[in-house]
Amino acid sequence: MSRDESVALSLPRVLNSNLHGLGLSSTLWINERSRELEDQGRRIFRLGLGQSPFPVPETVAQALRDHAHEKDYLPVLGLPELRAAVVGHHKREQGLSSYVADDVMVGPGSKELLFLLQLAYHGDLLLPNPSWVSYAPQARIIGRQVQWLETLAADGWLLDPELLAHHCGADPARPRILLLNYPNNPTGNTYSGDELESLARVAREHNVVVLADEIYGHVHHEGAHRSIAEYYPEGTILSGGLSKWCGAGGWRLGTFTFPQSLHWLRDAMASVASETFTSTSAPIQYAAVRAFEGGPEIDSYLRLSRQILTAVGARFTAALQACGAQVVRTLGGFYSFPDFSPLREQLSARGIDSNAVLAQRALDEVGVAFLGGTCFGRPSDELTARLAYVNFDGAEALRQAADLQGEPGALPSACDETVEAVELLADWVAR
Repeated sequence: MSRDESVALSLPRVLNSNLHGLGLSSTLWINERSRELEDQGRRIFRLGLGQSPFPVPETVAQALRDHAHEKDYLPVLGLPELRAAVVGHHKREQGLSSYVADDVMVGPGSKELLFLLQLAYHGDLLLPNPSWVSYAPQARIIGRQVQWLETLAADGWLLDPELLAHHCGADPARPRILLLNYPNNPTGNTYSGDELESLARVAREHNVVVLADEIYGHVHHEGAHRSIAEYYPEGTILSGGLSKWCGAGGWRLGTFTFPQSLHWLRDAMASVASETFTSTSAPIQYAAVRAFEGGPEIDSYLRLSRQILTAVGARFTAALQACGAQVVRTLGGFYSFPDFSPLREQLSARGIDSNAVLAQRALDEVGVAFLGGTCFGRPSDELTARLAYVNFDGAEALRQAADLQGEPGALPSACDETVEAVELLADWVAR
């Protein structure tokens, strides 16, 4: 045994108890597992990781090249020009005109900002179920209580305001954050203005802080996204970024926009940020100004992106319904969340009695990679799954979609492999 090995064996293995049993994020795991199988020569249809298939708009990419020389630390809350551009974006795209640049905080991804929020605010996290894979683990790492709010497939997996009121009424004085993500990951569904107004009324009555995760707002398939901040501005924090609508997930830039009444919380988060990540990458912040300023090129990019996602989503819904699954029609983002429970009897006969086994067998037998519903908070014996229909060449799809304008429902041939994936899965399930 070497000297270094003997020293290492004597070091105490004392891990934060909140981290025991915590593995790699399931979305990242499925992506790495898919890559391993491809390296072995397998044909894998990657429907696991929800990364935008579209390239960063050229005008935004050029802005990054133009500012590659920027090397200085920027203010903790973010580049002033970017914070102003975010406010202009909210006003132009959502009609939210009460914000000023000082309300905005910029971070290295909205995921990091959410972590800081849970660290800074001492309260329970209310999570509609199903929810994105990292919300609950972040609360666990920090030591926060997670209160799951059950939703139903029959209701489109949307949170019932009466359930929220009942939960808050049981302990009125308890501080809470409601994390409302829409269009939703994993279900692809979203809320109407009336539904948001009802939820806002309950949140206001019970003094609930709402974190409105609207990262998929610009990929609402009809371009008709509404924000709960319209109805509950004083208690809502808007979360956004570049990853889903601008194809820049790897750039890691997120934004939180606070009402004046929650600046104390913004300041607390900024204090933690100053001692951790310091500030977000300077070149990326300068480039993000161009993205949030919008303009004809970006408007065209978004219009074509929505056109493509609408067509692919419709094919997924049709194929899944045809095989007997229960599935909500996708209204935003790039996810489908089928429940194969109506096929439980025949799946059970094949030894498939949980969504984890369903996902593993589909990967092994037909090469379709996706995540089981348990990753999103659903029961293990519920045969739900999240399919991310993003495994196509987004740049080529955009070029083809430009030629298909005026043909409702027309699907670029660049997306053929993605449609093949869901058809293979549907045939395999119904076999």
